[in-house]
Amino acid sequence: MPAPAVLPVDAVGPEDVAVHPDGRLYTGVEDGRILRLSVSGGPVAVVAETGGRPLGVEVTLDGDLVVSDAYRGLLRIDPGSGAVEVLASGFRLCDNAAVARDGTIYFSDSSQRHGLDHWRADILEHTGTGRLLRRDASGAVSVVLSGLQFANGVALAADESFVAVAETGAYRVSRVWLSGPSAGKHDVLVDNLPGFPDNLSTGSDGRIWIALATPRNPALDRLHRRSPVLRRAVWALPTALQPAPARTTWVIAVDPTGTVVADLQTDAGDFHMVTGVREHAGSLYLGSLAETGVAVVPLASPAR
Repeated sequence: MPAPAVLPVDAVGPEDVAVHPDGRLYTGVEDGRILRLSVSGGPVAVVAETGGRPLGVEVTLDGDLVVSDAYRGLLRIDPGSGAVEVLASGFRLCDNAAVARDGTIYFSDSSQRHGLDHWRADILEHTGTGRLLRRDASGAVSVVLSGLQFANGVALAADESFVAVAETGAYRVSRVWLSGPSAGKHDVLVDNLPGFPDNLSTGSDGRIWIALATPRNPALDRLHRRSPVLRRAVWALPTALQPAPARTTWVIAVDPTGTVVADLQTDAGDFHMVTGVREHAGSLYLGSLAETGVAVVPLASPAR
């Protein structure tokens, strides 16, 4: 991967990025604002303010935004008026979503123990309290899958035959079948990933893009095999003494069988901790929980 170009947003933490049918990019930042910018950069406009911390951003068929706000829950935002509607709330850490063609929204609640301010604690403690949830067209919310190790990114198969959810703390992407002979069953789409999977998105030819925030940490791998008491003790240490993430820009893509079909990584440039990835018109647009811009990486050729 070449060093990515960066589109400044003049704000911290554009964690995810979505491409709207109007051809512009939408992202949410640390101070609660939803921002809009051109795919080529330029002026940044404030679309709305959630009053929380927006993470995942998706676009509905009618052009509204579905935002997973860590504190306020699942939101719908009109990008024209900036009106914010709460679709579902009461979660510890609402993280990412995917919107089906019939309006059903699948979304993740990362942990039932720790909120966004202490997300590292859930990874260290290995709590396994994350959930994949579903909000149907009537507004009813139900649990699709529980017991997940920090449930994170969510994406639907291109044909909506399954929904995938990243388990950051387990280095895997799990899935639940929505149709076909395995409907209602769950399995693992891809396991033993080389880094911490974050947000997911559906790209061309049915591929699932996976943002890898940082490579796996050998010390953390060893810690996960130790007792819960020791894991909690490490979480109590100052952040500087805890296992630290490495700086890299990294995304991969898998096909519907879980086979890796793209692996793009670089330590060049000044962009790290990729938490969101979106394919559009031969380029990838990357979000980051830590940076102050959206990165752009051209694909070598149209994704196949």
